[in-house]
Amino acid sequence: MGKTPASALSQVLYNRNLKVQAEPPGVRKAINSIFTYLRAGRLRKAVSVLFAFPELFPYSLYAHLFQICSSHRAIVEARKVESHLVTFSPTPPVFLLNRAIEAYGKCGYLNDARELFEEMPQRDGGSWNAMITAYAQGGFPNEAFSLFQCMNKLGVYANNITFASILGSCAAAFELHLSRQIHGLITKYGFDRNVILGSSLVDVYAKCRVMCDARRMFDEIQYPNAITWNVIVRRYLDNGDGRGAIIMFSRMLSTAVKPFNFTLSNALVACSSISALKEGMQIHGFITKLGFQEDNIVSSSLINMYVKCGELDNGSRIFNQLGSKDLVAWTSIVSGYALSGKTQEARKFFDEMPERNVISWNAMFAGYIRSSEWLEALDFVFLMLDETKELDHVTFSLMLNLSARLSDHELGKQIHGYIYRHGFHTNLMVSNALLDMYGKCGMLNSARVWFSQMSYWRDMVSWNSLLTSYVHHQLGEQALTKFLEMQWETKPTKYTIATLLRVCANSSAVHHGNQIHGYIIRHKIEMDTVIITALIYMYCRFHSLEYAFEVFKGADFRDVILWNHIIFGCCHNGECQEALELFRIMLEEGTQPDHVTFQGILYACIEEGLVEFGTQCFRSMSNDFCILPRLEHYNCMIELYSRHGCMDELENFLKTMPMEPSISMLTIALDACKKHGYSRLEEWIMDQITDFKH
Repeated sequence: MGKTPASALSQVLYNRNLKVQAEPPGVRKAINSIFTYLRAGRLRKAVSVLFAFPELFPYSLYAHLFQICSSHRAIVEARKVESHLVTFSPTPPVFLLNRAIEAYGKCGYLNDARELFEEMPQRDGGSWNAMITAYAQGGFPNEAFSLFQCMNKLGVYANNITFASILGSCAAAFELHLSRQIHGLITKYGFDRNVILGSSLVDVYAKCRVMCDARRMFDEIQYPNAITWNVIVRRYLDNGDGRGAIIMFSRMLSTAVKPFNFTLSNALVACSSISALKEGMQIHGFITKLGFQEDNIVSSSLINMYVKCGELDNGSRIFNQLGSKDLVAWTSIVSGYALSGKTQEARKFFDEMPERNVISWNAMFAGYIRSSEWLEALDFVFLMLDETKELDHVTFSLMLNLSARLSDHELGKQIHGYIYRHGFHTNLMVSNALLDMYGKCGMLNSARVWFSQMSYWRDMVSWNSLLTSYVHHQLGEQALTKFLEMQWETKPTKYTIATLLRVCANSSAVHHGNQIHGYIIRHKIEMDTVIITALIYMYCRFHSLEYAFEVFKGADFRDVILWNHIIFGCCHNGECQEALELFRIMLEEGTQPDHVTFQGILYACIEEGLVEFGTQCFRSMSNDFCILPRLEHYNCMIELYSRHGCMDELENFLKTMPMEPSISMLTIALDACKKHGYSRLEEWIMDQITDFKH
């Protein structure tokens, strides 16, 4: 009969550092008892046998016990093993004390690890590695850095394990400068071809948001392994570059490296983030080829990819084909349907879930809010409070969002109290949602007070929220004052600046508007569509068309929104011929007009008396540009015919409209009939108005 792995291990332990024939029978019996308990998974009992025995055991046994204590996070047992070791071996081998430090670090008891480290009469490189790794993995990067510097000063050479640990700390602390220094040492010590350290450098540069360096480091790795590829794909994704993540994954497929399940998952998440359905489907085929379709992580990401790309049927089909559906798969299908506006189907899946977590509840709740189903969302809140205690910062943010949309400040205040009692008030996401709720509910004093209380953790979103609240309630001067204060604390975003430019435009604050334009130029803020549109709107409102045109001409890219603003600006300033000329240039440049463009053009035709051209434009909306005329376009045509006495055209237009004319339309036409003595149409209009009243 062959030896079991455990019995083989026992034999190794007997033969290492201890002569079996010299062992007293009691020691052999104790060792056998310890291994019997270990095979049964009874670590505590095994250590009790060791602790009760008054003699030294083989060193390899202690090493094995420290390893098991590490994997089981068994701090009490680790302390007992160390105590027994140092009691019966006053000068134990350094390697054993290193294993003890590792065990304490794995258990999260860094003070024990550091105390043992400091008491060691002798240390080797492994001792420093063990302590640095303990700090790095325990989430104490500064302590790891300090120990690494001390190690270098003492002339102890770092090895690949040391460098891997310290790079992990650099990534956790976003220490770019130190990372570059470590990179130099790695090259100096000849570890630059080590694929593990290369992967760690890719990781740390990417986490420090220097993707160009991360990519350069990746390209220097001669034979990247599966871990390396996963790191680069994941970090492109984390940096918001879904396209980059997909490209790197595609490159990986051209190598002989087989991806991990979570690499496939990351690639699918990247497809979801940019709605890359075609690439997602190609990855789906690759998943099937590799046999990953039954993997829960991959299948959940596949469902998520399809539903976020609008392919709900495909997502549902994959979900239904799954043999065993875990919580992640259930949550993915609920989230997909909920956030796609299919809340009834999402709720059906939600109600069928065998178990739920806070993410599942939040997904369904967010779906109701996104679909503006306020009453359903409110009912769902009460259901959540009845059935689960698992509420998190996302839940509270959604609740406050609901309060804001309902303008229910009483509900918002109750949620505020609950948040404060449960310690969520310092969470930035919740704090900003609370600020937004008070602002949208018109409780500006409460918003100001809360904004002041947030002084230690607020960000630019907080400032934007407060400024938007002032603007929403026509408090332009206060918004501009706050903008000046904001610059002492944080940089405004382009949306902040655009909002303030509109404040200036609507409050005729010419001086402030010019100051903000100057601020944009001085700080070299990117002149994108958002800011250019706001500047054009402001200058047109100030009747400064020459400045509006200067801004318009300086735009690198002119989309339909920009054209609409300058066209409406010309109309607002009485330059309707200029507006029509701009429309001609817009079409020549190949920009497709929209319904807003035609509203501006029809307004210009009214002012200039261009009845025939206005009629042509109205017809071309549906004939040439596939734009269905809206109520405002019919209003413009009735105004055009009425103002310029085209009564036959007016009569024909009113009677052939695909909708019933409104009272305001009929009133405009009636005034025209009276002015021009067009009694036949006047009688028809009077009949229509009478029918409206009844």
